[in-house]
Amino acid sequence: MMEILQKAAEQNGLVTAFAVVGVVMLLSMQISKRLTMGRVHGSAIAIVIGLALAYWGGIKTGGHKGLADMSLFSGMGLMGGAMLRDFAIVATAFEVQATEARKAGMVGAVALLLGTVLPFIVGASVARSMGYSDAVSMTTIGAGAITYIVGPVTGAAIGASSDVMALSIATGLVKAIMVMVGTPIAAKFLGLKTPRSAMVFGGLAGTVSGVSAGLAATDRKLVPYGALVATFHTGLGCLLGPSLLFFAVKAIVG
Repeated sequence: MMEILQKAAEQNGLVTAFAVVGVVMLLSMQISKRLTMGRVHGSAIAIVIGLALAYWGGIKTGGHKGLADMSLFSGMGLMGGAMLRDFAIVATAFEVQATEARKAGMVGAVALLLGTVLPFIVGASVARSMGYSDAVSMTTIGAGAITYIVGPVTGAAIGASSDVMALSIATGLVKAIMVMVGTPIAAKFLGLKTPRSAMVFGGLAGTVSGVSAGLAATDRKLVPYGALVATFHTGLGCLLGPSLLFFAVKAIVG
């Protein structure tokens, strides 16, 4: 019986992936309700569980894709891949009310610009402190602090090495995780209650995955607005990273 179930799960990888995520979410919601009295949202707990499972899967298989390297959970690779991720991001835009989106106005545009430049400065400064003193490496790692997509795109454009591009991706992932877990905790302090505040937050935070997951754990109605502005970070970062930001770093460090 177990062999039949295992074979069915392996042959229907995507269905199995959805089932696993459903069980994790159910468990996370119960933990949130019973152990934290709702103070830590189930989505944030689910993120931590997901990271732990991915780490365990990587150690178990010696691979690079976490649970997706195990045949039983191979559907995780598709479910967590770019296709469904981008589909989910685009789908959120259909819930946005144009009248609310227009309220962000100049504040949203300034937040978007600051959310692109400030993380870059922090990332480039950290790279410098870790011994990466050349303009190419500093720019690539700094671009990774914008989003984990901007980093490798910028690095490929300006000739960064593969290890530096890997560091830029890791930088972006750390940022996304911090935003995911930290948003529900800091939501009250940040005043995340209205669509406008969500758009400003999305502009400053910058990571679509982090903003979407964090706002989902705070108030699901705010997700489309935060994701709407955060989505622009990848395009803006890919435009500014290999050009204006790279030339600025090169002018400073030589």
